[in-house]
Amino acid sequence: MSRGKTRAIVLIPSYNTGPKLWETVEEARCFWEPVWVVIDGSNDGSEGRLRQRAEADPGLRVFSLSRNQGKGAAILRGLREAAKLEFTHALTMDADGQHPAALIPRFLEVSAGSPEAMVLGIPVFDRSAPPLRVGGRQISNWLARVETLGGSVGDVLFGFRVYPIGPLLEIMESCQTMRRFDFDPEAVVRLYWRGVTPIHLPAPVRYLSREAGGVSQFRYLRDNLLLARMHFRLLCGTLPRLFH
Repeated sequence: MSRGKTRAIVLIPSYNTGPKLWETVEEARCFWEPVWVVIDGSNDGSEGRLRQRAEADPGLRVFSLSRNQGKGAAILRGLREAAKLEFTHALTMDADGQHPAALIPRFLEVSAGSPEAMVLGIPVFDRSAPPLRVGGRQISNWLARVETLGGSVGDVLFGFRVYPIGPLLEIMESCQTMRRFDFDPEAVVRLYWRGVTPIHLPAPVRYLSREAGGVSQFRYLRDNLLLARMHFRLLCGTLPRLFH
C-alpha cells in the first residue's frame, strides 16, 4: 500500500453517551472529514439529533445497531461499511470526550507515511485519572507483552489509534470475539501476530466527572472478567509461537 493511496475515516462507536457524543463529533469534524458514528443500540435520544446534523453535513455519516452489541461490534459495522467504499484506514476514538480530537490530523499523517502499520496512542494521564483504572491497565499491558513475546505494543486499552482496515477486518471476520471491551487489546495483539508494526504517539486523555458530563460504560466486575477470558485465549494462542 503506497502513501498516496490511503483513504481514512474517523470512526466513533457510541452507546448512551448523551450530549458528549454531540461534542465529540463536533470536535472531530473540525479536524477531519469524513467522520462516521455507529450508534450501538443507544436509548438516550442521542441518535436523532445526530442524524439531523448528518442530513446537512456530507462529512458525517451515522449507522445504527438495533440493539447494544458492544464496542467491537460497533467498530466492525463501521469497518465493513468503510471497506465497501474502499477506505484503507480508520482512526477510532471514544464518544465520551476522553480522546484528543486535535491530534486526529497528526495520527493520520503518520499513518499515511507508514500505511502498513497501526498507530497506537500512548495515554498521557493527568490528575483526573482514577488510580484503580490506571493500575488495572498496567496488568493488561504486561499480559499483552507476554502474548506478543516481548513486543512493543504500548498501552493496549487506549482506544485512540489508527488501524489498517484490511488486516483488522479479516481478523474480526474470522472469529467471534473482539465484540465488546475485549476489542482494543485483542485487536492490537492479533494484528501484531499478523506482522502489523506498531507506531506509538503520545496523546493526553481526560477522565471527566459526572458533573462535567463524563459517561463510562465500563463495569469493573463484568468487563474485567471479559478481559481475563480474553487474555486466557491470547495466552493459549501464544504457546505455539514459542516453538517457531
